[in-house]
Amino acid sequence: MNLLITICARGGSKGIPGKNIRTLNGQPLIGYTINCAKLFAKNFNADITLSTDDDEIKKVAAACGLLSEYTRPEFLATDSAGKMDTINDVLQFEEKKNNKQ
Repeated sequence: MNLLITICARGGSKGIPGKNIRTLNGQPLIGYTINCAKLFAKNFNADITLSTDDDEIKKVAAACGLLSEYTRPEFLATDSAGKMDTINDVLQFEEKKNNKQ
């Protein structure tokens, strides 16, 4: 079985703008998520992917050790976009890119 950890980080947060890249105790918020995902991935031989529509989030994630070629389409980066549709889109991208299910 292949496992894919998906980290969803939309750039258009209205409650706390830029929350995913805001620094908390010396580290961007998304860095904590990436670190947890890396520990899980190491223990369970999983892949990790980032679903974002925001270039700045991609840059911060890369600085935290998670590179991403995927950019979430605009129609999946709205307040009303469904989480399952968002995850399914990045899953299809990763399956095609890595030639595995």
